[in-house]
Amino acid sequence: MQTLPHERELRSRIRLLSVLLGKVLKGQLEPHVYATLNDLIQGFSALHDQDRPPRPKRLIGRIEALAPAELNQIIRAFSIYFSLLSVAEEVWGLKERQRAVQRAGRMWRGSFHDALLGLKEQGVPAQALAGLLDRLMYMPVITAHPSEAKRRTIKSALQAIFLSMQALDDARVRGFHREELRQRLTNQIQVLWKTDEVRAQRVEVRDEIASGLSYFPSSLFQAVVRTYRNFGQALADVYGPEVAQRLGVPCFLRFGSWIGGDRDGHPLVTAEVTELTWWMQARTALEEYLRRCDALMDELTYSQSLCQPSAAFLDSLEADALHAEQCFAGQPERYRQEPYRRKLAIMRHRLRRNLERIQRAIDGADDEEMAWGYASAQAFLHDLQLIRDSLIGHGDRSVAEGALTDLIRLVETFGFHLLRLDVRQESGRHSQAVAEVLASSLGVGYLTLDEGQRLTLLATALANPAAALYDPADLSDDTHETLRVFHLIARMRRVLGPECFGRYVISMTHAASHVMEVMFLASLAGLVGRAGAAWHCHIGASPLFETIEDLNRVEQVLTQLYDQPDYRALLAAYGEGQEVMLGYSDSCKDGGILASAWNLYEAQKRILALSQARGIPCRLFHGRGGTVGRGGGPTHEAILAQPPGTVHGQIKFTEQGEVLFYKYNNAETAVYELTVGASALLKASAHLVRPSVQDRRDYLGIMDEIARLGERHYRRLTEGTPGFLDYFYEATPIREIALLNIGSRPSHRKRQDRSLKSVRAIGWVFAWAQSRHTLPAWYGIGTAIEAWRAGDPARLAKLQRMYREWPFFRTLLSNAQMALAKADMAIAREYAALCEDERMGREIYDIIAAEYRTTCRNVLEVSDSSTLLEENPDLAISLLRRRPYLDPLNYIQVTLLARLRRDPGDGGPPSPWLEPLLRSINAVAAGLRNTG
Repeated sequence: MQTLPHERELRSRIRLLSVLLGKVLKGQLEPHVYATLNDLIQGFSALHDQDRPPRPKRLIGRIEALAPAELNQIIRAFSIYFSLLSVAEEVWGLKERQRAVQRAGRMWRGSFHDALLGLKEQGVPAQALAGLLDRLMYMPVITAHPSEAKRRTIKSALQAIFLSMQALDDARVRGFHREELRQRLTNQIQVLWKTDEVRAQRVEVRDEIASGLSYFPSSLFQAVVRTYRNFGQALADVYGPEVAQRLGVPCFLRFGSWIGGDRDGHPLVTAEVTELTWWMQARTALEEYLRRCDALMDELTYSQSLCQPSAAFLDSLEADALHAEQCFAGQPERYRQEPYRRKLAIMRHRLRRNLERIQRAIDGADDEEMAWGYASAQAFLHDLQLIRDSLIGHGDRSVAEGALTDLIRLVETFGFHLLRLDVRQESGRHSQAVAEVLASSLGVGYLTLDEGQRLTLLATALANPAAALYDPADLSDDTHETLRVFHLIARMRRVLGPECFGRYVISMTHAASHVMEVMFLASLAGLVGRAGAAWHCHIGASPLFETIEDLNRVEQVLTQLYDQPDYRALLAAYGEGQEVMLGYSDSCKDGGILASAWNLYEAQKRILALSQARGIPCRLFHGRGGTVGRGGGPTHEAILAQPPGTVHGQIKFTEQGEVLFYKYNNAETAVYELTVGASALLKASAHLVRPSVQDRRDYLGIMDEIARLGERHYRRLTEGTPGFLDYFYEATPIREIALLNIGSRPSHRKRQDRSLKSVRAIGWVFAWAQSRHTLPAWYGIGTAIEAWRAGDPARLAKLQRMYREWPFFRTLLSNAQMALAKADMAIAREYAALCEDERMGREIYDIIAAEYRTTCRNVLEVSDSSTLLEENPDLAISLLRRRPYLDPLNYIQVTLLARLRRDPGDGGPPSPWLEPLLRSINAVAAGLRNTG
């Protein structure tokens, strides 16, 4: 296997982990199982040394001879190897970035220094930079779609191994201490081997909430403060300490969530679950603040006889008399000579009061009469700022800018709510709820009206008290639940502060009335209303455009919406502008990767142009998944590939499934990910302070044609090929994925519905990846490019220039290369053989394989490369390193699928082949490093 010169250290670490894993396995496995495992690894490794490897009949025979329990062990061994390999690569990647900082003086691509220096060299003065920084907001939104195959217990075990590997990289650890560390690492691997990676029960929503929140105490709190510190250092280095002091570091990080708020097609997400989510988020934030207050009490031991606190600080201590009486009951003079410790003790006491009430709410015994210690996060923040200013006042700025400033940063970022929880529901639920309410209160048949009539009625009903006078007995259970959610939003905004709620996302938005319906339903909870001529609005609705058809009519919907005077008045009262969400998943499933990417690109420009023409501030919310087929790919490149002028200092995007683990499980990696994302946001927003370069018209025209050709070819396969959906259900493990306990959401919108619309986009991508087709991320690209080229060398040269010069086109093809490299048509053929109609399976496989070859050839020619991922050698080698272990897993999975489908165990005990099959899904996901 090829080894890059700078990669020898990584090879050494991988070899160490492999040796330690082998030592554990040799002691745990039966000798013949251990021998078979090594035979499979060596056999498949040898196959990869051949240009055209034959079908590995002997190795398949070894697989078919194994009993279910033995297959379980083989699969688990491969799975753990992949996890250890990922840890080694992550540790090495972090060390490489540290070396890059040392070599380039913090000037690595994607760093804050890189972004700020670029702005300075382009002539952006400090004053203009201040305006840009004031607008900056970077908001990842964590979601719980069923694509995370790792248990939280496994994540914790891998984090411990990560820390041990980091310790081994310290050259100062030698002799006995190094051997002790190796033994600890061996023990951690043995514990991992004996920890089940497959969940025994299906995940509940509460489990998903806890899983999402676990990243904050384990890594993200630490990563956030370090990211702010790094930004401050970069600002001082590039623009000078005086400018940095004057401008300050903007509080640009925000985090959102859909976990516990996303109820679209998810019957288990009720109003009670959403309320629980808010309380659990608040608990996580307050527990961190308490921990840091304890640390500050140990640090700020100043004696009043040796320093002079500010008058404002001393006044605040006097104002705390009642809290002090409760806090120091029986010890009224405690810390009297240590004013900062006394203040922090009182603050800690007040936080504990908040935490007690939150815990009572979590336990189902919320006492609304129970007083809060702090009425708001702003009040807590004010106390922290008093301490900081007082310290600076008596010459202790450096102390104030340490752990205290870190806590201030956290409170500014997370408040008492931690995450801005979005609520999502499908538009049809709102239409039905509005129809029932208006039928009961006004006697109107809402669903019989056309779009214009609906908009007129909704505008009237928003300010009509009679519209709220419905009889609850007339409403269905679904409508009662819908209304309860709006009342809950209103209550939690009062309790935890307005920032606890993000936006109300409307999936399947097909008309302007779908947004106005949400405004009307919100008015029934007091979130929207009018007193005289003055409107109030405490909720923002985000229409979600997902399908190709929806993206094409986005202007029509927004034009109708913006033309509603009452809606414009509500936007003005709300004060935060319009947010529009773009769904990357369904559009790709619907029309293919080319049509999806291009329609999303063009839709962004149309949305922003229309909003700007109406004087309406607008932010785009990108519903990206982890995989290329769902809008995934490197964050830095994805942001820079947005249309020029569409990123206005703010970006909001979903972080889904396994992406959370790979980005945020370790603090060092989280710092890197937040840095490259925020630095790209700075670069993409530079048009706000200097002229920007617009897309070339000829490139846009070429892309229009290529996207049209790609969509036509994709639809010819998915809609025009007889038996294609049968192929999908039989040549992938989509039905079996539904049995894996990796998410609380159903894998299909409608059970027993084999239509393309019914299967969720995540399952669509997950299943094609498992069977090594990876079809959603590349199908249609090759034929579209080849058809446009038409054998003309001049046209190829034009595409090559587009690839070099246009970030959008380059990112599109670079991401396609990742997916093509993960595909394997020889293995995909094995899955195709599972089709009940063998002839149909062969024919459809041949179509897919032919397009794969066409796409590889054209992508390589356009990128002027000789091999896939030539421009990303680290990733190319990483995939090569995995293949000798990944390929046997796929052959094992094919064998298990065939056996399980022949004998599913219906009506009796579960098939013995089910457990190893579920484990194989986890293992393949770990090997590919992505699921949905």
